[in-house]
Amino acid sequence: MDKAIIIENLSKMYKNNRGIHDINLEIDRGEIFGFLGPNGAGKTTTMKIMVGLMKADKGDVILNGYRISKDYEKAMKKVGCIVESVNPFSYLTAYENMKLCGRFNNDVDGARIDECLEITGLIKYKNEKIKHYSLGMKQRIGIAMAILSNPEVLILDEPLNGLDVEGMVEMRKLILNLSEQHKTTFFISSHLIHDIELTCNKVGILYNGKLLGVDSTHNILKNYSSLENYYLSEVI
Repeated sequence: MDKAIIIENLSKMYKNNRGIHDINLEIDRGEIFGFLGPNGAGKTTTMKIMVGLMKADKGDVILNGYRISKDYEKAMKKVGCIVESVNPFSYLTAYENMKLCGRFNNDVDGARIDECLEITGLIKYKNEKIKHYSLGMKQRIGIAMAILSNPEVLILDEPLNGLDVEGMVEMRKLILNLSEQHKTTFFISSHLIHDIELTCNKVGILYNGKLLGVDSTHNILKNYSSLENYYLSEVI
C-alpha cells in the first residue's frame, strides 16, 4: 500500500518532563486514522510537529513521500490542517475568509470556494459574517478552509470538539464522504472514543506521550465489545 504518512522515532520533551516519546506510525493512503488519547497525552504536540509548527527533538515525519525536515514545502503542498483551533476573521464573511485563505493558491477560484462551502453545508451562509456563526459552523468553516486546496492528506486536531449531536453527525458524514469520494487520508486526534469508533478505520492510542497500540477498528471490534473497552485494556 502507498503510505500517505510515516512517523519515525518522533520525540519532543518539555521542561516539565511531559511530551512524546519515540512515536512510530504508518498510515496508508485513504485511511481515516484516529489518534485517541486524553487531554495532555501529546496529541497536539505530535500534530504541530507533523505540520511544521514545532521542531522535534528527534525523529522525522514523511508526508506524501517528502520529509518535513528536508522538503517542507513539498511535504505540505497537498496537506490541509487544523491544529488547536479555527480562528477565521470574525468581521469578514465566510466567503471573504475563504478568498483570503486561497489567495496563495492559483487553483482556487470562486467556484472552488463555493464547492467547499457546499461540501461543508455552509453555502447558505456564505455572505454572513463569522461573528454570527455558532461554534459548529466555525468548525465547519475551518474544514472548508482546510480542503480548499484539494489536499490529499487532512490533519485535524479535535474536529468534533464543541459540536452538538447534529454537528457531530454531519462532520462524521463529511469525513467519510471525502475519504470515499476523493481518497483523502485523514489523521484525526480526539478524546471522544465513540466518535473515533464510528469514523475511523484505524486507531492509535496515545497515553502519557507513548503510542500504546495501533490496529484497525475492524480488528479491535472483533476482539472487544467496544473501542472504549480496548482503550481501557491498553491504558490500565
